[in-house]
Amino acid sequence: METADVQGAANDEPAEPVFGDGLFRQKRKKGKYRVVPPPIPALEAPVADTHAHVQMLADPAAELARCAVHGVGFVACVVDPSEDGDDRGYGELAGWREGATARAGAYADGVRGRMAGERETTEGGSERDEAAVSAVPACDLLGLRVPDVRFIVGVHPHNAKDYEGASGRLRELLADPRTAALGEIGLDYHYDLSPRDVQRQVFRDQIRLAKEAGLPIALHVREAHDDAFAILGEEGFPAAGTLLHCFNLDEVEVARWVEAGCFVAFGGPLTFKAADDVRRAAARVPRNRLLTETDSPYMTPEPMRGMPCGPAHTVFTAACLAEVLGCTAGAQRQQLLEQLMANARGLLDRAPTAWQLAYGKGDDTR
Repeated sequence: METADVQGAANDEPAEPVFGDGLFRQKRKKGKYRVVPPPIPALEAPVADTHAHVQMLADPAAELARCAVHGVGFVACVVDPSEDGDDRGYGELAGWREGATARAGAYADGVRGRMAGERETTEGGSERDEAAVSAVPACDLLGLRVPDVRFIVGVHPHNAKDYEGASGRLRELLADPRTAALGEIGLDYHYDLSPRDVQRQVFRDQIRLAKEAGLPIALHVREAHDDAFAILGEEGFPAAGTLLHCFNLDEVEVARWVEAGCFVAFGGPLTFKAADDVRRAAARVPRNRLLTETDSPYMTPEPMRGMPCGPAHTVFTAACLAEVLGCTAGAQRQQLLEQLMANARGLLDRAPTAWQLAYGKGDDTR
């Protein structure tokens, strides 16, 4: 058990520790933290985090370095121009990647050392302990590579009331060829931080803008699925694709979104102990429409709930999803993971659209 060294915090919340290594941790009592091993055996192929607010993390470079160690090969960073400054994410990406590259080797060495220590203490133990004896870090299987990063930009339904003032900047960021989708957009009737009629109109406006730009949309829908589905039916689902972010409902609800051709992304809630409905829903989604995500810094998967979430935590959700779908470690799981990555890149890592080429000014550096 470790005592935390508190170095910083994200989102102006009470200070949380920033550990300078590639390990995962679970928060315990009295300011102590327990190291949590990654999936054992390590995942056989890289995974994708299709929804992360990287700019909201305490140390984005450290989080991308941790991704390199644990096999997260692609990250979609979500930016809202109504609340994120002009340099949040887009202007910082090159620095994040440089910092991640500088740290990744040391992080990998630390994880290797920790796993070697675990092997020394687990020989002759349980079935999982026996697996740990021969376990190697993901980076030794997949290589040590900082993930590719693309952007998703849009005005969140919470901020719909501020859409008019942000719409000009939104168009500018959409024109950047590093932008992969318009989102997260939709309706949130749980918090009602913007009036519902305003949310609905701004949702329509952004669907139309996505179609103009030739980009997919990433949806945030909370306690408003009927209205959101109706609006998309009236406006038309974008030909470039629709991503239903952070699905945490049941198989009945997911069915109509799948029938409409949507991609469905699962994050931390898939791993929660009481989330049997979510797991049954995941099993109903065709494999060529499944995605993994985190919603970092929120929705941390089991067994790290209570800790800030980072994109590297995607490996726990991916391992859980494989289990839900009955894919055992080895060739079966590798095939699934490769399909999930192909889904993510096919939707969110495409070449710039004609609209972006006509109006874009950004540097397509990933």
